[in-house]
Amino acid sequence: MGWVVIKHRMQDTQCSSLRNEKAIIEEEEEEEEEEEELSSGYRICEIPVEEELSLREWLDKPDRLVDPVECLHIFKQVLEAVSIAHSQAIAIVNIRPSCFLMSPFNHISFIESASCSSGSESLGEGSSFRDETSQETMDQKVGIGTMKEDLDDTVKAFPLKKVLAMEMNWYTSPEEVAGDSGTLASDIYRLGVLLFELFYSFNSPDEKLGNMASLRHRVLPPQLLLKWPKQASFCLWLLHPQPNSRPKMSEILQSEFLNEPKDSFEEREAATRLQDNLESQELLLEFLLELQQRKQEETDKLEDAIRFLSTDMEEILNHQSVIKKEEEFNLPLNNNDEHSALEKMNQTSACHFTSNESSSSGSRKRVRPGLPNYGVEEYNGELFECLKYENPAAMQEIILSRSSRVMKNFEKLEAAYFLTRFRMMKPSEKLTSRKLALPSSAGGSFSRTEASSVYNLDGMSSHGSGGRNKWIDSFLMDLCSYLSFSKLKVRAELKQGDLLNSSSLVCSLSFDRDKELFATAGVNKKIKIFECNLILNEEHELHYPVAEIIGRSKFSSICWNSYIKSQIASSDFEGVVQIWDATRADVLVEMREHERRVWSVDFSQVDPTKLASGSDDRAVKLWNINQAESIGTIRTNANVCSVQFAPDSSHSLAISSADHNIYCYDLRNFTVPYRTLIGHAKTVSYVKFLDSTTIVSASTDNTLKLWDLSLCASGVIDDPLQTFTGHTNVKNFVGLSLSDGYIATGSETNEVFIYHKAFPMPVLSYKFTCTDPISGREVDDATHFISCVCWRNRSSTLLAANSSGNIKLLEMI
Repeated sequence: MGWVVIKHRMQDTQCSSLRNEKAIIEEEEEEEEEEEELSSGYRICEIPVEEELSLREWLDKPDRLVDPVECLHIFKQVLEAVSIAHSQAIAIVNIRPSCFLMSPFNHISFIESASCSSGSESLGEGSSFRDETSQETMDQKVGIGTMKEDLDDTVKAFPLKKVLAMEMNWYTSPEEVAGDSGTLASDIYRLGVLLFELFYSFNSPDEKLGNMASLRHRVLPPQLLLKWPKQASFCLWLLHPQPNSRPKMSEILQSEFLNEPKDSFEEREAATRLQDNLESQELLLEFLLELQQRKQEETDKLEDAIRFLSTDMEEILNHQSVIKKEEEFNLPLNNNDEHSALEKMNQTSACHFTSNESSSSGSRKRVRPGLPNYGVEEYNGELFECLKYENPAAMQEIILSRSSRVMKNFEKLEAAYFLTRFRMMKPSEKLTSRKLALPSSAGGSFSRTEASSVYNLDGMSSHGSGGRNKWIDSFLMDLCSYLSFSKLKVRAELKQGDLLNSSSLVCSLSFDRDKELFATAGVNKKIKIFECNLILNEEHELHYPVAEIIGRSKFSSICWNSYIKSQIASSDFEGVVQIWDATRADVLVEMREHERRVWSVDFSQVDPTKLASGSDDRAVKLWNINQAESIGTIRTNANVCSVQFAPDSSHSLAISSADHNIYCYDLRNFTVPYRTLIGHAKTVSYVKFLDSTTIVSASTDNTLKLWDLSLCASGVIDDPLQTFTGHTNVKNFVGLSLSDGYIATGSETNEVFIYHKAFPMPVLSYKFTCTDPISGREVDDATHFISCVCWRNRSSTLLAANSSGNIKLLEMI
């Protein structure tokens, strides 16, 4: 919607006095008075117009292309309006582009503009009509040369007024310049000027000014004479300097130029509209075909999904029938064959682990007192316990609880189901020409082709032992791990003697080699070492450390040596890395090459003499514990927040950075990283190896991400396997720890969150509370956050601390 500004002269406005044409000096002095007169003598109203523009704007478009049919159509419409007035012996006078509006379909209508008259009157032949404004403006005209000289300054100050003034000069006939009144012949002259403007486009304002000045002398540009000779000849006829030699309106209307056979603009416009309609229909047809194709693809995927779901359910039902037959063969149990039956049921269960798988994958087990260690997985253990003690009510409660959790996270479990099934396919069966979208709630996508679908039942023929699909074991193993625990229980709370110390933030937790001792370190400049079993098994008002190390600065990170039980490394806020003898609280080695705070230290599990540290000075230092000088330095582009060695190699090191990325280096050639992981939106605060090829990262963008280093042959990975969300982390270090597929992290809501590697939603959470000193009740403390977490390796026990110094031993049950 555009706006046309129409200025109406008020009835009480008086004309300004005429000025002598030669008084050029006085013109500038009177301009200000004229502006005040105009501003007080006109009122402005705004009328909405359907995207119309004035003919002047259309003519002055940069690089306007001349379409002869279009231009002639516009000229004929103006000519028709003028001929109606001339048939009544009325001279229009205001035949100028600024006085005409042009619709999107090139329909021309006459309007009044800032310089157009507001009315007309009937005159005899040779008489004229002129409003006071146009007469005043014409009398104020100066030579075109003066206009051109003043163009730069005046146009900047009054662009609209200057353009209208120049237009008035261009469309003033020679007799009017000489002081005579405008006549019908004067209108014919103006039609000639309009025809010239229609058929000749200008590349610059200077070119236009020059050609319009030459037009006064009937000098046309050579380009117009060559390209449009008939139009040029007709234009010169209309521009004759002698009014009596110009054609009458009747002669113009009957001229060969206007009546020779030409393509009708109306026909052309109708054809254009028809073409536009056809193009619109083609576009609609293309959209509908694309929509049909997509819906057909969705239908094919759904049919495939239903087919293989039916196949999977049939396979699981068949497997259950095998278990039932074994139960019928072995039950009722007697005391002698109880263990044998349990072992068989465990081996055929949907959630089983073989001894080899357990040793290689590090799966967690719970061994019940009084039973041999058959590697019974917890899910089966609880089920067998219910059977053993014939407690169907307890078993039903377990089933209902797990079913509720499944339905609550149904869409995310569905996405994980499809993704797991896809990953277990053979590489030869994975093609990438089509994308198969996961459910929208889960995000991400994986690939399949026209020829070989992810849902192809023939592609699911890779079986494990017992003729079962490997993906079933993998998915059910993850699902059972997800459903195995229902809550986090506080096993012990570490009550220390210096709780009144205001500097109680715990920055780091670490277990020793045998998981018997754990150490805490923080801003109180102390490393405290506690015996874990003593705290778990004994109730005390206060817990005292078995050893205490006092440093010179606030500690930021600690790490036990995985081979030398008594060695523990630390880093502090002053950039110092130290190796301590924990039994004697003595410094063995002190390393002072970092220039700023060191955030992280880590021992290599393969080579216990290697140590790495990352700092705010954008450097990673590599150390040998037997010397104070570094053995290597990795320079980065941003602050280093975390470092960790790969669990199976002393040459592979991962670092997390404030530039939102994770970098993996081969320490045999660390000039450039061999992997760069891109995907976080903010600082990556932690990076941990889940196994030799899988990494978990934590960021202050409220997410954790799981990365597979083996899936990409190039140096950059920008597509994580999984993104974990649910906790809150936007500014603090909240901790990250991994154990047997479980991922623990803290939250700025003062909660601990547990994830499983296969699913994006939390498995469990626990909120830290504090005791109200008045009421003695446990209350939430939203002012604090979880500052660090640490698993007691390959167990369900988690050590967690918050920013108030509160330390708890939690257990998944």
